[in-house]
Amino acid sequence: MSFLTGKKIVVMGVANKRSIAWGCANALKEQGAEVIYTYQNERMEKSLRKLVGEEDFLVECDVASDDSIQTAFEKIKAYAGEIHGVVHAIAYANKEDLQGEITDISREGYNLAQEISSYSLVAVTRYAKPILAENSAVVTLSYLGAERAVPNYNMMGIAKAALESAVRYLAAELAPQGIRVNAISAGAIKTLAVTGVKDYQKLLQLSEDRTPGNVGVTIEEVGNTCAFLISPLSSGIIGEVIFVDKGVHLS
Repeated sequence: MSFLTGKKIVVMGVANKRSIAWGCANALKEQGAEVIYTYQNERMEKSLRKLVGEEDFLVECDVASDDSIQTAFEKIKAYAGEIHGVVHAIAYANKEDLQGEITDISREGYNLAQEISSYSLVAVTRYAKPILAENSAVVTLSYLGAERAVPNYNMMGIAKAALESAVRYLAAELAPQGIRVNAISAGAIKTLAVTGVKDYQKLLQLSEDRTPGNVGVTIEEVGNTCAFLISPLSSGIIGEVIFVDKGVHLS
C-alpha cells in the first residue's frame, strides 16, 4: 500500500506540465492520494483540464480574494468532507520588479508580490484549517533567493523571505492542532515562473554547473519530497525549509 492511500490533498498553482506543482501532484497520486486542484480563472481552468483526468475535482480559487478562497474551501468541504494536506505553489511579482534597482520598486509592486506570494499562504491556511484532518500538512514552495541576493530575482526574493518566515509562525501556531507546515526550497527549474526572470538561461546553467554531474533538479524530485512532507512519514518535521536543489545552496 502506498503511504498516501485514501488521502485527499489540495494542490494550488499548476500552470502546465512543467510546473513544480504538477510534479507534486503526480508524486502525490503515485502514492495513492486523491488530488483536488485549484485554478485562478477560466483561462487557467482550460489549461489545467488538458492535464487532469475527467474524474478529478477542480475548483476556482483566486488567492487575491478572501471571498474566492473561502468559497473554494467551502466547495472542497462539500466534495471531500475533510482534507489531509494543501500544496501551496503560488507566487507572482511584476516582471519589472524582478530586475533593475530594488529602490525603484513601487509600493504597489511590493504589496502585490507580498500579497500573492506570501500572504496567500496565510489566507489559504486560514480557510483550509477547519477541514484539515488531524496529522495533516501544508507545504509551500520557496527558492534560494529568499536568503541570498540572487541577480534578477529581487522582489520575489523579498517575498519568498516573508513566505519562509510565515511558514515558521504558522507551524508554531498549528502544530498543537496536528497540522504541520513546511516549505521546500526548490532548485532552479525551467518553469513558467522561471522564464519570467531576466537571463533565466544563465540562472539555470549556473545551477546545473553546481550540481553533481551537472544535472539540475527535476519537478519529479521536488514532487517526491512534497509527497513525503505531506505524509505521516515526516511527522517529526515542523516549520522547516528543506532544500531540494541537488546541493546548489552549499556553494
